[in-house]
Amino acid sequence: MDKFKIQGGAALQGTLPVSGAKNSALPALAASLLTEDEVLLTRIPQVKDIKTMEGLVEYTGAELKDDGGRVTIRAANLATPEAPYEIVKTMRASSLVLGPLVARTGRARVSMPGGCAIGARPINLHVLALEKLGATIEQSHGYVEAQAPNGLRGGAIHFDRITVTGTEDVLMAAVLARGETVITNAAREPEVADLAELLMKMGANIQGAGTSTIRVQGVERLHGAEHAIIPDRIEAGTFMLAAAITHGNVLITGCVTEHVAALTAKMRLAGAEVTEESPASLRVRCASRPLAVDMTTEEYPGFATDLQAQYMAWMTTARGISFITETIFENRFMHTQELARMGATIRIEGRQAIVAGESVLTGAQVIASDLRASASLVLAGLAAKGETAIDRVYHIDRGYENIEIKLAAAGALIERVK
Repeated sequence: MDKFKIQGGAALQGTLPVSGAKNSALPALAASLLTEDEVLLTRIPQVKDIKTMEGLVEYTGAELKDDGGRVTIRAANLATPEAPYEIVKTMRASSLVLGPLVARTGRARVSMPGGCAIGARPINLHVLALEKLGATIEQSHGYVEAQAPNGLRGGAIHFDRITVTGTEDVLMAAVLARGETVITNAAREPEVADLAELLMKMGANIQGAGTSTIRVQGVERLHGAEHAIIPDRIEAGTFMLAAAITHGNVLITGCVTEHVAALTAKMRLAGAEVTEESPASLRVRCASRPLAVDMTTEEYPGFATDLQAQYMAWMTTARGISFITETIFENRFMHTQELARMGATIRIEGRQAIVAGESVLTGAQVIASDLRASASLVLAGLAAKGETAIDRVYHIDRGYENIEIKLAAAGALIERVK
């Protein structure tokens, strides 16, 4: 397995470009199954989760070509409306094809989601919502099997708790359902709005995407479209924190500044200088140790859970004590043990991490436990004294496109070792 070797202490300088959003590209690829016409998606990040989803799309019978992030899909014949375990065992986004497949073909068989071991991701919210649209669903042997031989019908969907993939899955199913579907307590993430924009380009009738109430008028069929994926706000946030933890001066380009507003606010409170140079670029400078600033993860537009680990790495170097509360996933503090190996002082009390700042981070051998935890270890390694070796970087490869190459171009002493 590959590993990263990082020599800490180099301040990042220059430019860090942001790739397309993995969490937007995944549902967009699933949405391509809703039409027999050609769909062209651009700015698709070249990461492992995308390759897994592309393999799944092809398994169903669609034709797909990925020309370096420019992806064309033609799902003229979906002979196998399934998502087998062998393909999707490393990725939690497999449930995203459940709605499109049952809406398009009247049946679907999808393996339960895999991915990072950061807590439960129950698919029951997807199932209950699709049942309200008329699907008959059974769960057995690790699979969800849905049937709707007479098609789906519109209905009222209320999510007991906000779910991004659940909102996206039901939204894709509803666009081909007969009549109106109203989704309340819907996720407001930019990735949901981006999916809705693609679907509307394909002929869907959607109102309210990006708000907590989404209305969908079903249509007979969708057609082909061309769509550019939005920038990855989690990668942008990771780069912002990388600049700060190394006391660097970095311009992050190709982002949407509004999408990282919650992180920007926290970083400014902590003493970092974050300047919006355009709606698509931010400059981050941080000449000294930050002040300790508490943080609680929330659904968008709150602080993203996918940036919690990276923010914690920064707070280990802060002046004072910070309280970091995780409200989205119940097992998302696994990175704290590895940060402690590098000298961090962190105590876990339930869903709260108490971080004693002003730790002197030192290089060590550490192991990545999940996608965002691996990013926090990279940040800690950039700031640490001496060499850090990070094992299991296949986790970071699931969601970051050439992160070591981008960071090295900005002055980081980082290399991938086969």
